[in-house]
Amino acid sequence: MSLAPLSKRLPGKRAFITGAGSGLGLEFARALVAEDWAVGLFDLDPSRLTKAEEELSNRSPRVHAFPGDVRDHDELTVAVNSFADIAGGLDLMINNAGVACAGGLLEISPEDWRWIVEINVLGVVNGCRAGVPHLQRSGRGILLNIASAAAFVSPPFLTPYSATKSAVVSIGESLAVELANAHIQVSIAMPGFMHTRLLETARGPQRERAIAEETMRNSRYTATAGARDILLGAARGDLYIVLPKGMRNVWRFKRWLPDIFVRQFPHLRERFMSKARGE
Repeated sequence: MSLAPLSKRLPGKRAFITGAGSGLGLEFARALVAEDWAVGLFDLDPSRLTKAEEELSNRSPRVHAFPGDVRDHDELTVAVNSFADIAGGLDLMINNAGVACAGGLLEISPEDWRWIVEINVLGVVNGCRAGVPHLQRSGRGILLNIASAAAFVSPPFLTPYSATKSAVVSIGESLAVELANAHIQVSIAMPGFMHTRLLETARGPQRERAIAEETMRNSRYTATAGARDILLGAARGDLYIVLPKGMRNVWRFKRWLPDIFVRQFPHLRERFMSKARGE
């Protein structure tokens, strides 16, 4: 499916993506490069970033890689500024970088809480602060923040991940109003599980990892499809981008009948655990 609606809205076709070395971030880059966008890649893992740059540079000369950590405000800001100088501006800022952490309340260390908050929450804040000045200069643009369906499902034993992704939703909702007068659109993506490399760096007990791995394996929704669906949702002007289709039904269920949803969730979790144990 073509991204023509997005390119028509943002004819400058200049995007910067955090967490672009693999998974959903790399799929965003692939989709945009295929439409002749200039793309800035930002990632902490130098080997993944190099591979992504090599792959995409074979398709387009307008690909620029910047190694760095979203936790470092200055480092990320310099990278975004450098890309904007090279590309002549910025039209789409995608704050995609994120990590996962699971376990019971007393199992998760304070260090792991700080780690996930600094990446999933402050990393998004840093990305917004770096990208918004350039979007303001252009007089239009899209700020796309990647949250997760975990933000509204709030599964047990996934508190740090759910809490940080809920924070991303709240950040986006506030900025959508705050930046409206600057003609900057904010979109918040809340995808369900898809095949990515998120779990490679996940922290937490093996039992929770097994459930997540089983859920990811059973998902028929690919990161390639997710990236295009999210970009097209942003092109439509959607504030909330919940996908795939079945997850939108879950989102509505949680919003309309939250008490019933929370009571039913343990039964769904037990089903996932049984599959993970091979029962």
